[in-house]
Amino acid sequence: METKYSCRAFAQFHEREGAIVEVEQGAPRIIHFEAPPEFGGEPGFWTPENFLLAAVAACFVATFKSVAKASKLEFQGIEVSVEGTVEREAGGFRFAKLVLSPTAIIFAEHDRERTQRLLRKSERICLITRSLSCATELEPKVLVERTVAA
Repeated sequence: METKYSCRAFAQFHEREGAIVEVEQGAPRIIHFEAPPEFGGEPGFWTPENFLLAAVAACFVATFKSVAKASKLEFQGIEVSVEGTVEREAGGFRFAKLVLSPTAIIFAEHDRERTQRLLRKSERICLITRSLSCATELEPKVLVERTVAA
């Protein structure tokens, strides 16, 4: 893998079409967005804050999948909730804290501790989380869900 690469996104606003964002990597759709209602935006649209939290959640899932594969951990699923706290500071508003609440669903109780370690590792090495200056907290859970033989 290269040691450096670039990503590009494009956003625009036109009075008749509204605001949209799209990416170069061939993602299938554009996404309409607005400022949050707290800042005068129209409700019911994605906001830049939503994009940031979605990026954190998606990166965590992708990172955990990669870490689990490298560690040969078989798991049923991973769900991640991300809550961001925005605060006003001297220079304006910023995210002050993100709380990541991943739930890994595994097949066997004996993998519980290892899964906890892999969740913590995923948070440490997640590209998006590592790139942010705000504090992050991890509140991981592991559920054991055994498959039922048919």
